[in-house]
Amino acid sequence: MNARPRPPGTENRRTRVLVGAAAALLLVAGALTVVLTDVGPSSDEQLVGAGHGFGGRHDHYGNQDDPEGGDAGDGGAGGGDQGGGDHGGGAHGGHGDGAEAVGPFEEDFADIEQAPPREDGPEPGPEASTGSFTVDCGVNENGVFNSENVIVAPGVPHGAQHTHDYVGNQNVQNFTDDVLANNELLAQGETTCPDGDLSMHYWPVLRDITREGADADESGGGLDGNIGEILTASSATIEFLGNPRGPVTEMPEFLQIITGNARANTAEGANARAQWTCTGFEDRAFPDRYPLCPEGSDVVRIFDFPSCWDGENFESPDNRTHIVFPEEDGGCQDGFTAVPLLRQTLVYEVPDGPSFAVDGFPEEEHAPITDHSDHINVMPRELMAELVDCVNTGRDC
Repeated sequence: MNARPRPPGTENRRTRVLVGAAAALLLVAGALTVVLTDVGPSSDEQLVGAGHGFGGRHDHYGNQDDPEGGDAGDGGAGGGDQGGGDHGGGAHGGHGDGAEAVGPFEEDFADIEQAPPREDGPEPGPEASTGSFTVDCGVNENGVFNSENVIVAPGVPHGAQHTHDYVGNQNVQNFTDDVLANNELLAQGETTCPDGDLSMHYWPVLRDITREGADADESGGGLDGNIGEILTASSATIEFLGNPRGPVTEMPEFLQIITGNARANTAEGANARAQWTCTGFEDRAFPDRYPLCPEGSDVVRIFDFPSCWDGENFESPDNRTHIVFPEEDGGCQDGFTAVPLLRQTLVYEVPDGPSFAVDGFPEEEHAPITDHSDHINVMPRELMAELVDCVNTGRDC
């Protein structure tokens, strides 16, 4: 097998992961101590967060006007905004029965009619790339899940501390911190996407917290405070869009992209990009609330990814600075080039009322603001060229 060139910016990955692994071991030891010393309520009581009287989320998100503000962190397992690392200081309320609350809380839910309007973005200019390219990779019918994160915590077992849903590339291994080796394994994987597209898309699962999950005694599930039955999306739309200022260029092979911040609750909203809405109400969305949808309407999660690439790196130490969001006018800052904007739209049928929650790190209290998603581009070059041509010529493909 011919080795591919090692992507720039990967030299410090092993150091960061080794630090993260040590932190993860400390977390496991702490979790075992809690399990052995705190009997707590019965399993049935723990499952239904909404049914026992919510506690309160004392800290709301002080940086909503600048979601890109704040330090993104190391990005590795030891302390990045999506990696593992020490438990943060999220404020916990209490369940009505006296047990410690882990979220979600009553104020995390709101009627969709109260959601602010979604921003349409800048008006397209005369050189705008206005087309779209849609890919159907399914809704994880194969049931591929794990609590790993090969982008943020490569080689760290259960480094995510929450369960991810996967579509696209089915080779969801995470055995090594070596980016080149992981890329080779992705290139050998099978896929649920058409036309040989080996790209990987993954996001935290959504759970029905009124029912017991099959992973109640497993890492990423109940052992990490992620309680409830995993819900399968009724649809998952993956589309690539253009840029309002001009044409886009091809994404490089193995480009890693993340959107949102799995630690946005304890990071006071830094890098938050969550969009929660309902079918029929897509013109509005909450950044920090779960939507309560009317009868006949389903919950929707929308992920818009950064789309200005530095033209050189496939990844970066903080997992963000190699590909960033456009400027306010839609263009890219100096030194960056526009690539197709990836948008993932997930739709779920959920039980009535405050009955669902997204997976997350234990200290993040299942806050809706922590919603996030990840992508690795392994699309064949010919297909990527077709995608870019479609977007740049204003066609919907």
